[in-house]
Amino acid sequence: MAVGLPMAVVSISKALLLLGALGLVLWPAMRGQRDLAAARLRSPALILAALAFLALTLCWTTVPQAEALGALGKHAKLLVIPVLVLFLRTRREALIALAWFAGGQVFLLLSSWLLVLGVPIPWATADTALVDHAVFTNYLGQSIMTATVAAVCWHLRSYLPRVWMRQAAVGVAVLGLASTLFVMPGRTGHLVAIAVISLALLWWLPRRMRLLGLLAPVVVAALLLLTSDPMRHRASLVVDESVAFAERADNRSSSGERLNFWHRSLQAIAERPLTGFGLGSFNQQYRRFDAGRGNPVTFGVKNPHQEFLLWGVEAGIGAMLLLCALMYALYRDLCLGERPAVRAGVSAMFALLISCMFNSILFDAAIGDFFCVTIGLLMALNLRTADWPAPQDRPA
Repeated sequence: MAVGLPMAVVSISKALLLLGALGLVLWPAMRGQRDLAAARLRSPALILAALAFLALTLCWTTVPQAEALGALGKHAKLLVIPVLVLFLRTRREALIALAWFAGGQVFLLLSSWLLVLGVPIPWATADTALVDHAVFTNYLGQSIMTATVAAVCWHLRSYLPRVWMRQAAVGVAVLGLASTLFVMPGRTGHLVAIAVISLALLWWLPRRMRLLGLLAPVVVAALLLLTSDPMRHRASLVVDESVAFAERADNRSSSGERLNFWHRSLQAIAERPLTGFGLGSFNQQYRRFDAGRGNPVTFGVKNPHQEFLLWGVEAGIGAMLLLCALMYALYRDLCLGERPAVRAGVSAMFALLISCMFNSILFDAAIGDFFCVTIGLLMALNLRTADWPAPQDRPA
């Protein structure tokens, strides 16, 4: 439930979760008891392999060890995914956890709408809460989270036992998408919303019309550009700022900064394509290649606002390929189980992939924790509803 709330709450909750994992997961494993259902998953092994690969760069990182270890700690939030899967041993437990998760997200969504309506809320701690209506983090992270939760609520509504609960889930989905598309200016959130709406339309169409459904993203984007002022304004800014960067190397805009980060990242990867510069090295290499030509406000940036490029700068092209393999493994593991849970999981994975293309999502605090918890909960639900005997029905 803590995901999406203030960072202090998220950090304490994550620490308690990982400490609990030492007792409730490692102890049975040491006694030879295995969760045979979870052993079928592909992603946990790849998560461990990816973290080990990144940790290897501690041997040659170009930054102090303390800084590099801090970066490893940020990457290590991926461990939340297998920990949640191992904790939630039954379908009922996974549904209860998802209900608490949804409760926290609904609280966040309703708080944001209160800000939109001009109602003062004392728990809104974001610096720009009265401007962009983000409650605890920023409009970028909250818009992505809100659009993702909208998709999860829509696809999982059939699991709710009462009609009014299912209607409430639809209401949350509508309010979430409306907040993302018509209130908040986050462009990545807009893309995530378009993706989850398009997927829902694709699955809604009869099978014989699925090819037509491939046009859904274009149709949805066109309709939203006509009806959403924030989306239309931010889309036009992307074009103007990108042209300015291409013609004059103008990196004082949001898009210009991002393109400059990507350009410097590609330069760094080209210099050390096999080993990278080690964990936590992006800022150092960015400043070296940029040589003071960028926006002074961004000189302290710790990531290139693109997850794949971050892994490439830190650990080379091999790490980028390993991240691609991990994404695919997560997708495959989310395709187990019943159709509603699979669709919710696939929607979350598309949201994560789109977000990683324009931000260092898994590295970032708050939004990275949100995706790890979301995927972990949905993976547990899919795994425990798959057509296998429950773990307690098999010999240890």
